[in-house]
Formats: sequence, structure tokens, C-alpha cells
Amino acid sequence: MGGNGGSGANADKRPNELLGSWFVRSGWSKGELARQVNRRARQLGANHISTDTSRVRRWLDGENPREPIPRILSELFSERFGCVVSIEDLGLRAARPSPSTSSVDLPWTGPQTVALLGEFSRSDLMLARRGFLGSSLALSAGPSLIEPMQRWLVPAPGTPAVPEPDSPLDSRRPGRLSKPELELLESTTRMFRQWDAQCGGGLRRKAVVGQLHEVTDLLQEPQPGATTRKLFKVAAELAELAGWMSYDVGLQPTAQKYFVLALHAAKEAGDRPLGSYILSSMSRQMIHLGRPDDALELIHLAQYGSRDCASPRAQAMLYAMEARAYANMGQPGRTKRAVRMAEDTFAEAEEWDEPDPDWIRFFSEAELYAENSHSFRDLAYVAGRSPTYASLAEPLMRRAVELFAKDGEHQRSYALNLIGMATVHLLQGEPEAGTEYASRAMTVAKKVRSERVNNRIRKTVDTAVRDHGDLAAVVDLTEQLAVDLPDAEAV
Repeated sequence: MGGNGGSGANADKRPNELLGSWFVRSGWSKGELARQVNRRARQLGANHISTDTSRVRRWLDGENPREPIPRILSELFSERFGCVVSIEDLGLRAARPSPSTSSVDLPWTGPQTVALLGEFSRSDLMLARRGFLGSSLALSAGPSLIEPMQRWLVPAPGTPAVPEPDSPLDSRRPGRLSKPELELLESTTRMFRQWDAQCGGGLRRKAVVGQLHEVTDLLQEPQPGATTRKLFKVAAELAELAGWMSYDVGLQPTAQKYFVLALHAAKEAGDRPLGSYILSSMSRQMIHLGRPDDALELIHLAQYGSRDCASPRAQAMLYAMEARAYANMGQPGRTKRAVRMAEDTFAEAEEWDEPDPDWIRFFSEAELYAENSHSFRDLAYVAGRSPTYASLAEPLMRRAVELFAKDGEHQRSYALNLIGMATVHLLQGEPEAGTEYASRAMTVAKKVRSERVNNRIRKTVDTAVRDHGDLAAVVDLTEQLAVDLPDAEAV
């Protein structure tokens, strides 16, 4: 009887309209839902659960079931509708400070960060087919995105801005995680990052999300203070990578949610350079989505937050992203200044006597040329397809392509810069050269599971067809596109 999970008498309870709405749309009967709850409970080992039609009716009438029933119902409705239906969406969790799944304005506290990371990664893993998770989320932009992110720099009440070293009590406390296990987690994260650079986001995204979910489980166990901070750092890197891979395959709201959770984890780790890197990823996404003003706000927040602790390589990357934002806002003077700052700061990287963290090592000389050339290319588009800015982009883009051609690891970047080179030639009225680079990009794209790469190739081919559709090279390119990239690949 008690195993059905009622939360007790509610004299003033009202019908649960949210649950009722999902239930009616599901097409299930009360008996069918009860049977599915019981089946899922047995799979979870919760053999005490024995739900029937009268219990389902009471839930619809406003009774709050105990765990694990809310979680089971969330999973069942999510699978039914092909999108995340959170516990809150079902009206089954009492009002609390934690917001709904789609919000980015989350509490800046360690336990809630862990809980939200665990819940979101679990939902993502459960909904295995492409697009399901993203379809239930809304992207945030403007003040609703920027203002919550500004709280990254606000010290949490009652906690020091910089984590204190372990106390003697901490060092005696039996943590489940040994030093070799922690080092293995860190090396696995590095390996995932290499896979992403080489193969794109589509191939290993679920593996990264699964690893992130395992780390959130570890964070729920008692660990020494230093171990907890390292686990939060690993969680932040994995969440950023899950966001980056989601962005790469076109799951934009999902990507943003992971980025936000990654920033929360970086704050708990006390790692401001890592936080600035996460903000740069969010900025890149905003540029991609046509929100350069938001991108610039995020980059300025990243620069301010890491001004006294980021390495020259990381600072150069932030300047390069600042240039991208200014370029997309149509501000050539500020773009050129940020490009120069990126180049000058990058030149200091070799004199830096501390090892860079793994997450910034991607920002090589090739990447510097690539970002700065894309800034001038973007300026050319904003300025009405200006050949002047395209000519500034060309030598930088050419150098980036040359360097990436020798780099077997960063294949996606190679493909993106081949496409960039194609667009520069098209802007300069050189369609034959443009189609040659687009064709090379397609050859690389076949090895990289990146919907971002594929979409950029399609857009570039569309531009070539629009402007030079009767050219034999362009006709050949469209035929190659139909064979090599017939449509969007499933993730």
C-alpha cells in the first residue's frame, strides 16, 4: 500500500493539470500507464512499487508520488513524446528555487549543480535518437542569458572566492576515488577532446555524456575537498565538451544547457580560466546563431573574469573571438584592433613558462590564422560581400589551410577552413578556385561527423549555384554534393 508512493493527505490539493495534459496527449489509459510504471520500477529494482488505475487517478487529482515514481513518469513521457518531459513539466515536484529544464538561470550552488548535471545528462542518455533532447528546450538570448552568466563572478554567500586547501580532517576522510582513478578520468577527458577534433561531434557525444553522468555520481559521494574540486573541473570540461559536440551536430538548446552547467561546475572548481573558455564556446554559438551582441557580452565577461589568471594562449583566443563578434556587428576598426591583440598576445605564448591546460592547446598558430581570417571574411559578408575584406582574409586563411593540412588531429578545423577558403574565393569573384576548395572540403567532411561542417558546405554550394550556376565546375560540385553529402546524417 505505502509502496505506491503517495506523499500524504493534501486537504487543498487541486487536479494536476500539467500531468493531465501530458496524460491525455499520450493516448494511454490509466491502466496502461500503471502497468508501464510497474514494469519500469521492476527494471530499477524498486519491487515495492505496485501502481494501479486508482493510484494514477489520484496523481491526476493532485497527489504527489514519492521517488522513484516522478523520475519513472518523466522517463515514460519523454520516450512517448520524443522530447525531455522533466519532473517539473509534469507538475510533480513541489515549487523550489531550481528552475525548469529550459532555463539558464540556475542556482550557483555545488549540490544543485551536481543534481542538475545528473538529471540533464541522464535525460540526454535516455533519449538516444537525434534531436529529441533539443526539441524540448528553448534557447536563451539577450538579458535572459547574459544576466545569469554575470553571476559567475559573484562569490557565493558564505564561501571564499578561492577554494581553501584541504583541512587535516579532509585528508583523513576516506574518499572513494584514488589518485590513479582521478588521473584516469582526466586523461579520458583529454582523449574525448582529441576524438572530437578528429571525428566531429556526432561519433562520441553519447560517450562523453555517459562519462559526465558517471562523474556526477562521484560528486554525490563524500570526497576530500581537493578531490571534489578536481571532480568539478572534470565535470566542467566534460559538460563543455558535451555542449560543443551538441553544437557541432545541430542540437543548439542542448548545447547551451551543457555550457551553462559547465560554467557552474567551473565556478565550483575555482577555475576561472576554464570558465572563460566555456564562455568563449557560448560566444561562438551566439555568433553562429546570429547574435553577435550577445557573443561580445559573453567574451567581455570571460576576459574580465580571467584577466589576471589566463595564459597568453587563452587570452589570445578570447581576443580572436572578440574580433569575430565585432566583425559580425560590422565594426571594422574594432575588429582589426582585436585581431592585432590576438596576434600580439599569441606571440607571448612561447615565453609562458607554465604548461597550458589541455582545453586551450587546440588554439595553435593554425587556429589563430583561422579565427582572424574568418573575422575578415565575416566583415566582408556584413559589408555587402566586400572583396576588400575578403582580400584581407585570403592570406590568413591560406596559411591556416596549409597548417591544418599537416595536422592529422584537427580534421574538422581543416574542413571548416577549406570551406572558408572557398567562400573567400567566391567573394572575390573566383568561382573555379572556390569550387576546388569546396570539393576538397567535401572529401574531408566525409570522415568527420559534423552537421556544422556539412551545413556550411551546403550553404557554400548554394551560393556558388546562385552566382555561377551555369559554370561547369559548379555543376560538377553540385553532383559531388549529392553523392558525398546527400542529407543530414543521424547522430
